[in-house]
Amino acid sequence: MKSERIILIVLAAAMFTHIMDFMIIMPLGPVLMRIFDIGSKEFSIIVSCYSFSAFFSGIVASFFIDRFDRKKVFILTYLGFTIGTIACGLAPDFYTLLISRSLTGLFGGVVGAQALSIVSDLIPLERRSAGIGFVMASFSLASVFGVPFGLFLSTRFSWHFPFLFLGSVGIVIIIVAYFVLPPLKGHLEEVLKRKPLESFMRVITRKNPQMGFLFTGLLMLGHFSIIPFIAAYMVGNVGFSESDLTYIYLVGGGLTIFSSPLIGRLADKYGRLKIFNIFGLLVFIPVIWITNMPQSPLWLALISTGMFFVFANGRMVPSTTMVTSIIKPENRGAFMSMRSSVQQLFSGIAALIAGLIVSEVPSTITEGSIALVNYQYVGYFAITFSILAILVAQRLKSVKGS
Repeated sequence: MKSERIILIVLAAAMFTHIMDFMIIMPLGPVLMRIFDIGSKEFSIIVSCYSFSAFFSGIVASFFIDRFDRKKVFILTYLGFTIGTIACGLAPDFYTLLISRSLTGLFGGVVGAQALSIVSDLIPLERRSAGIGFVMASFSLASVFGVPFGLFLSTRFSWHFPFLFLGSVGIVIIIVAYFVLPPLKGHLEEVLKRKPLESFMRVITRKNPQMGFLFTGLLMLGHFSIIPFIAAYMVGNVGFSESDLTYIYLVGGGLTIFSSPLIGRLADKYGRLKIFNIFGLLVFIPVIWITNMPQSPLWLALISTGMFFVFANGRMVPSTTMVTSIIKPENRGAFMSMRSSVQQLFSGIAALIAGLIVSEVPSTITEGSIALVNYQYVGYFAITFSILAILVAQRLKSVKGS
């Protein structure tokens, strides 16, 4: 349907800014570590403070988020996210940036959950993977255009400009979303009969959602532990220049622009669990390759990172559809908000653990940069929890009317 596609485009645009905001901080790692004179542990705090803040807000939101029109909740939380992003762009020092990232995280986690709840409410389960795959293709666009353009703004002007760009785009999206998104109140009739605590307890005390939370947490530990330090490792250990980092996102994002919708259609056709299992195993190849990579030519390193983008995204599309199907619509907003909290919590934990595992020494490859030591152990950590996520995935069960 034409109206359905327009709504998906608006949600994808919002997710583009949300994902770019979250992603851009990581390739800026070498720059921020140099400008603020901080190490890997301090940088991991910059990354994880967003996640921990999003965890807190998601838990709070789960008590009442299903009691309101999803359109209104989405617009208000996206407005808060946009304000936080602009604050990041205006931050003058390390501590102000920490506070601004925390503010952005307060709203950012809820924005993502609401976008997926809207898709899940509008699109029936038999076509939902394709819809989610379309929205999640915003990850690819953020990689192909967003991060490289953000890095261009950073090198051409300063590290502040990517966030100011995102804030400006966010204001436009808020205006468009107000006119394009329909009211979404179909879930309210059942929800308003219950007290807020009852909605929370309906989710937290049932086995199916509990397995969904466990699955999400394990998947994040297996996914996000290596990501924050890919840029720093490529510069200090593999031999990239800071400007070369753009190619990681151009190549990886370019590949996933095509692979993400295709994987969504494959999941609808052959089964979400089967496609998740396949890509959940394939991703081990680039994880081991990246975290053990010696000094290498640019083209070879880009093959490894491109594979990681495609295979990691290949498990995220079906896994997201799987967890939307284990909950009834009247509980979906609370569940997705809490799931987003779990996702953010374990992303933050993964970043902190990775920051504790690795250490820095002066790079002998790239002058003025640092090299990471023990990054290979982060890869082994990621694979261990990815295997556990595959095992738990077999126990997720869809519910009628999801």
